[in-house]
Amino acid sequence: MTSPQASHASVKADASQAFSHKLSSVADAVEAFLAERLGPETQTGEITRPARLMEAMRHAVLGGGKRLRPFLAVETVRMLGGSEAGALAAGSAIELVHCYSLVHDDMPAMDDDDMRRGKPTVHKAYDEATAILVGDALQTLAFEILADAAWQPDPSIRADLVLGLAKASGLGGMVGGQILDLGAEGRFGAVSLDVEDTLQLQAMKTGAILAFSVDAGALVGGATPDQRAALWRYGLALGQAFQIADDILDREASPEAMGKATGKDKDAGKATLVDRLGIDGARAECDRLVGICEEAVSTWGDKAQTLREAARFTVARKV
Repeated sequence: MTSPQASHASVKADASQAFSHKLSSVADAVEAFLAERLGPETQTGEITRPARLMEAMRHAVLGGGKRLRPFLAVETVRMLGGSEAGALAAGSAIELVHCYSLVHDDMPAMDDDDMRRGKPTVHKAYDEATAILVGDALQTLAFEILADAAWQPDPSIRADLVLGLAKASGLGGMVGGQILDLGAEGRFGAVSLDVEDTLQLQAMKTGAILAFSVDAGALVGGATPDQRAALWRYGLALGQAFQIADDILDREASPEAMGKATGKDKDAGKATLVDRLGIDGARAECDRLVGICEEAVSTWGDKAQTLREAARFTVARKV
């Protein structure tokens, strides 16, 4: 006779397996979409595609990553009943911006990393000048995709997507958060960040793009203003939880599991909630943020199950 505990564990394992399958399925679709966009054939309006640049861009983008950002866009659209093709394109554009940021972050002037996703970083596999240009090209390609009517026929939605990604990735979002992060290392003079300062830094550096991934799904899916506000709350909390979980992994996971060096954030004196709250406090904060995520999508009931699971996955992941 099966015990209640064993039955519960089996149901939980089945749910986890189903979620992993969904994540993998979207990742495969994103990989195919991006591989096509990064092919060698010259596109309309282009003069040529330099072979070295295209090879290095594919090195930076293809063959790795969970593709969580496009997954959030696609699953938000699925919940709302919108265009999955439009969400896949928007999510893939966001993924290109994420990949560009990793290429630049890995460079000697920034985090100075040799490995990313289990293979040499772009500046190691090629050179620093190529890595800079790869990041530039990935960023502009992202906006090219968002502005293409083939994926989103409504010009007002295209405009909102372009504006949203520009804000999330620019001076008030990811890039601004990056320079605050460098400052937190003491690069520009002595600093002392409290919990609120650290939360602000992380909301910009990591959270803004993740929150916009959900918002992009809301835009493509035709969310009402109230629905969009609820999904924005979900995205902000998810982004914060993701960064805290990442900081915990940097302390506890092995380089082999992560596919990159670990422990460097602590050595560099980077601002993290783990330093401010301790490991146990950081985990408790992750749990609190997951609760906010679940409350934000509660009005959708069972339709929001995948988004709830995405929040739990974010804090439970091991890589």
